[in-house]
Amino acid sequence: MKSIRVHLLEIKYEFLKALRMPAYSLPTILFPLVFYVFFGLIFGSRPSNHGLHMASYLIATYGCFGVIGASLFGMGVTVAIERGQGWMQVKRTTPMPVTAYFGAKVAMAMIFSTLIILGLFALGAAFGNVHLTLLQMLKLWFVLVSGSLTFCSLGLAVGYFAGPNSAAPIANLIYLPTAFLSGLWVPVFMLPRPLQTLALFLPPFHLSQIALSIFGAGRGGSLQSHVIALAIATALFLAAAYAGWRRDEGKLYG
Repeated sequence: MKSIRVHLLEIKYEFLKALRMPAYSLPTILFPLVFYVFFGLIFGSRPSNHGLHMASYLIATYGCFGVIGASLFGMGVTVAIERGQGWMQVKRTTPMPVTAYFGAKVAMAMIFSTLIILGLFALGAAFGNVHLTLLQMLKLWFVLVSGSLTFCSLGLAVGYFAGPNSAAPIANLIYLPTAFLSGLWVPVFMLPRPLQTLALFLPPFHLSQIALSIFGAGRGGSLQSHVIALAIATALFLAAAYAGWRRDEGKLYG
C-alpha cells in the first residue's frame, strides 16, 4: 500500500507541476484544438473519401496529434531538463522507486491526452455537428491514450540523448514533420502518392489508422498490422532510451 501511495503522490505532483508550466500545458492542450477549429470545423461538412464528415474524421487524427505532443514533450523535454539540472541524481538518493518517477510522467501525459480528447469531443459536438456514440468515444479514448505509450518511449529516448536546451527543438523536428507526413493535419489520402507510401513507416500513421478504424475510415491494412508496427516502434524507442540510460550510468559510476 505504501508503494502505491508513493506512485499516486508522484503522479499528482507531476501533473500539478506540468499544469503550472504554461510553456508546456497551454500549447499542449490548445495546439491540437486550434488546428481542429481551423481544419475540422471550417471544412467539417465536407465528406472524406469514406463518406465520413471531416469534422468526425479529424477528431481521430487531431486526437493522435495531441496525444503525441503531450507524450513527446511531457516525457522527452522534462527528462532532458531534469537530467541537466541533476534532479534525477537527487531522486536516486531517495527511497522512491524508479517506476514512480517514470510512471508519473507517463500518467501525466495520459491525463493531458485525455483533456485534449475531451476538448475535441466538445468542439465537434458543439460546433461540428459530430455525433459519436458513447462506445465510439470510449474506444477512441482508449486507443489514443494507450497509443501514447509509444510516444512516451520516443520521448524518453529523446530525453536521454538530447541536452536540456536542445530537447525541445529536437522534439519539434520529430513531432511536426511526422504528424504532417502521417496524415494527421490533413487526411493522408490528400497527400501525394510518394508521401502516402512514406507514411507507412511512421508510427503516428499506424496509431491514426487504429483510431480511424473505429469509424470504418482507415486506409486499409489489418488492425493487427498497425498494432504490431506500434509495438515494434515502442521496443526500438525503449532500446534507444535504455542505451542512453546506460551511457548516463557509465558517466556517473564508471
